[in-house]
Amino acid sequence: MKIAIYPGSFDPITNGHLDLIDRALELFDKLYVAIATNPVKEPLFTAEERMAMVKQLTKNRKGVTVISFPGLLADLSRKLKAVAIIRGLRAVADFEYEFQMALMNRKLYHGAESVFLMPSARYVFLSSNLIKDVARFEGDVSFFVPKLVERKLKQKFGR
Repeated sequence: MKIAIYPGSFDPITNGHLDLIDRALELFDKLYVAIATNPVKEPLFTAEERMAMVKQLTKNRKGVTVISFPGLLADLSRKLKAVAIIRGLRAVADFEYEFQMALMNRKLYHGAESVFLMPSARYVFLSSNLIKDVARFEGDVSFFVPKLVERKLKQKFGR
């Protein structure tokens, strides 16, 4: 069984994330969507809220398991016996950071290769931070996120 991990903060999960999940499932038998809990960052949604949203939105996708993790991705990869770490590359700006992370993960654990997937054209500019900014100022995010996430964003921003 080929196991992959798709890590991220998913704060919030977007249609771009879901697109990558679907495409990764075509390549791997099992996909762990791993929600990072970083004590240095202050996310809009709690880890529990992010877990609940991702679980709800992936419940009908065979082969997906949603987990959270507080530590090193390399350690999680080793524990889950993952052969791949899925990452999305939206633009050249993403590449440098992702390249550094891939090299560090390889140094810490040789068992998993970083696999970079290009986003579908309609999601190439999407980021969770942009979505939060648009939602904060009452912009329409309905094209970018599922209805569930749109409702949760409105609740967070008091609308």
